[in-house]
Amino acid sequence: MTTPATTAAPKQPTIATPKQATNATPKQASTAAPKQASTAAPKQATDATLKTAGSTAPRASASTVTAAVPLPKPHPSPADSTSWESLTEAVREAGRYPTRAEAERITRIVLSALGSHVTGDERVVLAQSLPPEAGRLIAAQIPVPEPLTAREFVDSVSTRLPDSTPATARWDVSSVLTTLSTYLTPDLTDRILSQLPPGYALLFGRAELAPMA
Repeated sequence: MTTPATTAAPKQPTIATPKQATNATPKQASTAAPKQASTAAPKQATDATLKTAGSTAPRASASTVTAAVPLPKPHPSPADSTSWESLTEAVREAGRYPTRAEAERITRIVLSALGSHVTGDERVVLAQSLPPEAGRLIAAQIPVPEPLTAREFVDSVSTRLPDSTPATARWDVSSVLTTLSTYLTPDLTDRILSQLPPGYALLFGRAELAPMA
């Protein structure tokens, strides 16, 4: 009765254990692991690399370059430097007048006086060289038969300015004519002075050895 029990027990461990070890382990190692390593991981790495390198990076660099380039500053219009406002503002600075309105009033008076003393081609070129409004003031004047001396010219301007003295009138005339000369060529200034008595060069801001008449 004890002999059959000893023969059945050794058969079970020797048959079941080798099949599970030899069949399950190779399948997991040879199929499941290679699929994850050879397919899924390379696609994610390749797609992410291409998206990052092909789209995101160039856009960031392009915007950086655009932001780093400064926008060019607009150049001032040529009309701005030859306007009546720019002329009277320059007179205001030269004469140290408190307001541009005062400088404008003095500029009109001096230009009107000068317009009656310049004749011929010099008169035409002078009017064309100035801002349009200043040029019209020159051209609208009737030339005098004989130009006034420099002192008489200053005195005539003084009579048109309220509370003016010969000293302040001379300052006003010099402030306007010195500024005016910056709009003229040296040759044109020489031609204008050649029509006027001695002493006017000082009023235009030029050195003159002869005393003012």
